[in-house]
Amino acid sequence: MKKRNLMFVAGVIGIAGVAAFLTRSSWMGGGASAQGPQRPRTVSVELAKAERKPIPVDVDAIGTVTPISSVALKSRLETTIVSVHFEDGAKVNEGDLLFTLDSRQIEAQIEQAEGVLAKDQAQLEGAQRDLRRYGELIGKGATTQVTLDNARTAADILAGTIKADQSALDNLKVQKSFTAIRAPFAGRISAANVKVGNFVRPADTAPLAVINQMVPVYVTFAIPQRVLVDLRDAMAVGPSKVIATIPGHRRSEEGKIAMVENTVDSTTGMVTVRGIMDNANETLWPGILVATKLIIRTEDSVVVPTVAVQRSQSGNFVFVVKDGVSKVRPVQVSRTFQGVSVISDGLSGDEDVVVDGQLLLSDGSRVEPRARKAGA
Repeated sequence: MKKRNLMFVAGVIGIAGVAAFLTRSSWMGGGASAQGPQRPRTVSVELAKAERKPIPVDVDAIGTVTPISSVALKSRLETTIVSVHFEDGAKVNEGDLLFTLDSRQIEAQIEQAEGVLAKDQAQLEGAQRDLRRYGELIGKGATTQVTLDNARTAADILAGTIKADQSALDNLKVQKSFTAIRAPFAGRISAANVKVGNFVRPADTAPLAVINQMVPVYVTFAIPQRVLVDLRDAMAVGPSKVIATIPGHRRSEEGKIAMVENTVDSTTGMVTVRGIMDNANETLWPGILVATKLIIRTEDSVVVPTVAVQRSQSGNFVFVVKDGVSKVRPVQVSRTFQGVSVISDGLSGDEDVVVDGQLLLSDGSRVEPRARKAGA
C-alpha cells in the first residue's frame, strides 16, 4: 500500500512538470511572434581590389656564378722567385706586376748575344768595303771577276748572320720579359702558392696564383624546354632580364641573357642558359649558388591577392562583393607571382574580392567590410 502511494505522488509531479513546460513554450512562442522576423546575418570580411597591371612572365631556377675570364699564372722559365708584389686575395688591375723572377742568367745571355751581333756587324762593314774596292778595281782591270764575286758572297753571308744574331737577341729579350709576371686583366687574385726563393719551372702542375674576373660575371642555370620557344621569341624582340639573388640575403644583381645552349638535355628536358651580370659591387662570387629569376616578358593581366582564391571540387573561385552582397565567381588562375594570382578568366579588374572571412560566406551572403590588417 505504501509503495502504491509513492507511485501515485510521482505521477502527479510528472504531469505538473509537463504542463508547466507546455505553458512556457507557448508563452515564448507568442513573444517571438510578436517581435517579427529575424534580420539576415551580416558577415564581417576584408576586401581587396582586383587590379589590371603589368605582370612579368618569369621562370625561377638555381644558377651557378662563373667568371668570364680565369687564368692560372705559371712560370715559363726555370728560375727562382725574387719578389711577390701583391697581397693574397687582393684586387688587381690589368698590367699590375705580380711576380718577379730571377733574370741574371738571361741578362748574361743577352749581353753575349749583343757582343756576337756587334762582331758580325763589324765584319759585314769590312766585307762591304772590300766589295766596293773590288768593284772599283774590276773597272780598271786590276782584279778578277772571281774576286769580286767572292767579296759579294762574303758580304751576303755576313748580312744573313746578322739577321740570325738579331733574332737570337730578340728571343732572349722575350725570355727576359717572362721574368716579370703581370696581370692579364683586372680581377681578384687568389693566395700565392709560392714565396720568395721558391724554384719554379714550366712543368709545375700547381699555378703560382689564379686570377678571376669579377666584373662582369656569368650566371649559368637551366630552364624547362617548354619555356624555350617563349624565350627565343622574347630575345628576338629585346633583351630578357635575369635577376640573381644570394639565398638568405636580399642583395641581388641584374643582367641579361648572354647565351642559350644549342641543345636540350634529352634526359632532363632542360636547356642551359647563361646570363651576364654587371656585378659592379662584386655581390656575386664565382662558384656560389644563386636563386635566378628569368623574366621573359611582361603582360597586362588581372591580379588578386592569392589568399582571395578559394578551391572547390568544381575549380577555383572568389567571392565578389557588390552592393554589400557576396557572389561566387568562378575564375581561372594562370600563375602566381609574389603573393598575387594572375586571373586569366572570370574577372575584368576593379572588382572587390574577399581576402578574409570566406569560411562564413555563401552565395548571396550580406557582408560588412572591415579595415585590412597592417601589413596585409
